[in-house]
Amino acid sequence: MTKKKKIILITVILAVIIAAGASAGIYLYINRFDAGEYVQAVLDTSYKNKTDQYVEITGISKEEAEKIFEDNLDATMAGFESSEMPEEMLPRYRELFGEIAGKVSYTIGEPEKQMDGTYTVPVIIKPITLFTDTYETFQTRAQEYAQEVTDSVMNGGEMPTDEEMQGQIYQIYYDVLKERVDSGMLYGGARNAALHVTKEGSREFTIDQGDMDKLDSMLIESVDNGKEETAEGQEQTGEDANTEENAEK
Repeated sequence: MTKKKKIILITVILAVIIAAGASAGIYLYINRFDAGEYVQAVLDTSYKNKTDQYVEITGISKEEAEKIFEDNLDATMAGFESSEMPEEMLPRYRELFGEIAGKVSYTIGEPEKQMDGTYTVPVIIKPITLFTDTYETFQTRAQEYAQEVTDSVMNGGEMPTDEEMQGQIYQIYYDVLKERVDSGMLYGGARNAALHVTKEGSREFTIDQGDMDKLDSMLIESVDNGKEETAEGQEQTGEDANTEENAEK
């Protein structure tokens, strides 16, 4: 083999090696996200409106990602929009519920690959206990308002309309919730959940919807659940170990 042919052959081999390395690099780049990172991105987008990682993983636009958070708020507000809540209070409740959602606490564990190729992603949740914490305060203030109305009417005052009384009750509830949110959220004891994730492609994942629904129900404790689980301790944000900053993961 002549010297010239040897140089050409070496050049071709080097070109193949470089191309293979580049291809491997591209493959590793587009497949660099794992199931745990995807779950983190989905939860951050859904509850905290933090969309950067979700946009990077899925390739959708920032506007599309932000719509996920807004759609979740729409679903939350749907029941109130069909209730007796005064229309002017709807934006205030929507903003408050968005603020509450942003404070939910979850910590993503290490994904485990299953025999069928899917992944199980553990999630540790500390449920917000806002509604159980404020239930008695709301009841007390609502009763005080009812007594004020009764005393006023007994003294010759005009009886408020049903709409006026409903509006005042919603205002009382808003004030009670807002005061607690502003003073520092409380969280219940840690609970375990698991999300089953299927990787459909380099940038395509799906999370089992039943798992997501169950996780969603665990993030914020309802009044009924709180009464059943009073044995579980609560940790306050601020000086305690479970600070609001640590909770927002």
